[in-house]
Amino acid sequence: MLARLFRRLFLAALEKAFDAQKLTFYGRLEPLRDRSTFQRHLAPARKAEWWIYAKPPFAGPEQVLAYVARYTHRVAISNNRLLDIDEGKVRFCWKDYRNGNRQKTMTLAADEFIRRFLLHVLPEGFQRIRYYGFLANRYREQKLARCRQLLAMPLPEPPDDQVAGDYRDQYQKLTGASLTECPACQRGRMIIIEVLEPAQSCRPIYDTS
Repeated sequence: MLARLFRRLFLAALEKAFDAQKLTFYGRLEPLRDRSTFQRHLAPARKAEWWIYAKPPFAGPEQVLAYVARYTHRVAISNNRLLDIDEGKVRFCWKDYRNGNRQKTMTLAADEFIRRFLLHVLPEGFQRIRYYGFLANRYREQKLARCRQLLAMPLPEPPDDQVAGDYRDQYQKLTGASLTECPACQRGRMIIIEVLEPAQSCRPIYDTS
């Protein structure tokens, strides 16, 4: 029922836009400027069965934030989805949403896998997350202080500078995994023997907030 209702409303909106001359046609679609030709073009769509995908809305802002965070704070594919690489081919698992969310495997040539991965990498100079308003980087400290003043909020407590250990210890404390443990034998310890400088300096990213 929902599919048929949506089909009727969608096609009616198309006809309304056509009559209001809000639709433009160029190239091979230029004959559709004629109303009778446009109606014949829509005729198959009136008979076809439409598929409508609908699901319950988010339960609140927390769920929206959790949903968006999965796309802003992750890479294109996680390590646990990579199954094997052999003879220049990469095998990984993926979820087929069109087939009941079933887990399937796919094998791609290494260069094709890298090409698809790089489609998810931002071009140089782009920034994934930008803050605006009172959270804009340039004036955030002053504006947050002004917000606290207007809301009569107490000043935040200064962070504890006496943090035990370095980032490796903090990572192990938070995740339970060690950055110094050998991932192959799980017994040996990895040590830094050399720090490689970047081949060329990165172009600066300017704050346009």
